[in-house]
Amino acid sequence: MEWITRNLPYLMAGVSVGGQYALIAIGYTMVYGILRLINFAHGDIFMVAGLVMVYAVTAMPIYIAIPLMIVVTVLLGFLVERVAYKPLRSAPRMSIMISAIGVSYLLQNMALYVTGGLSQQYPTVPWISDTVTVLGATTKRVTLITPVLTIILVVALVLLIKKTKIGMAMRAASRDFETSQLMGIKINSVISMTFIIGTFLAAVGSLLFFTNYTGVTPTAGAMPGLKAFVAAVFGGIGSIPGAVIGAFIIGICENIIKGLGWTTFSDAFTFALLIVILIAKPTGLFGEKATDKV
Repeated sequence: MEWITRNLPYLMAGVSVGGQYALIAIGYTMVYGILRLINFAHGDIFMVAGLVMVYAVTAMPIYIAIPLMIVVTVLLGFLVERVAYKPLRSAPRMSIMISAIGVSYLLQNMALYVTGGLSQQYPTVPWISDTVTVLGATTKRVTLITPVLTIILVVALVLLIKKTKIGMAMRAASRDFETSQLMGIKINSVISMTFIIGTFLAAVGSLLFFTNYTGVTPTAGAMPGLKAFVAAVFGGIGSIPGAVIGAFIIGICENIIKGLGWTTFSDAFTFALLIVILIAKPTGLFGEKATDKV
């Protein structure tokens, strides 16, 4: 019983962080599924969501600030796609990748300019930030809410992709981009919708993440973004269930390592896992084998 009480906080934190990584990883995996692009700015959009919340709370009640933060983040995701990626649609893939890295640094430097590089204290979200006790272990309520909310959002997303017209268009575009265009699918609308869904989930993820880790810095999105990317690759990039399972595995393993007292190596483990996965199974756990069209 004592062992459970001692280790339960790490396990719960692992599941919680895994859920937060999952919400970011879905954005990577969806964009890659359609555009074959790794949106390196995704982690920084997550960070901007945190900063928007910090500043919004100073001017309005929190129940207005949260929807505003989600709307601003979604608009930013839409804008990034239209300005940085859409003009390069027919350019070589490397050009879009460089553009994504450029957007990432632009967002980081804008945040640096706004904050002066100082860590901003994330506001306390009522109810979610409250402390609760589970089997003698003390934790924030957000730790318990995150996995449940993540699963609900993922199920809703899978239903959207399987059952709706825009979902069917997304699946068609991810299968064959050119043929989808020839069949009359409005590809720009599909891509914009993909970015909107991805940034919406990143905004929700940022709310949950920064409620737990309350300091928001200009580089706060870099490490969660990278780990979510590793989760997406681990699960099989392009596969939504794969990204979610990969994120939960990484979150839990990372916190178990912290529980063992090897906190220094918790980040290194994530990237070591990426190397092992790429060597053993390059397509990830649920990735499909690529077939070259002749």
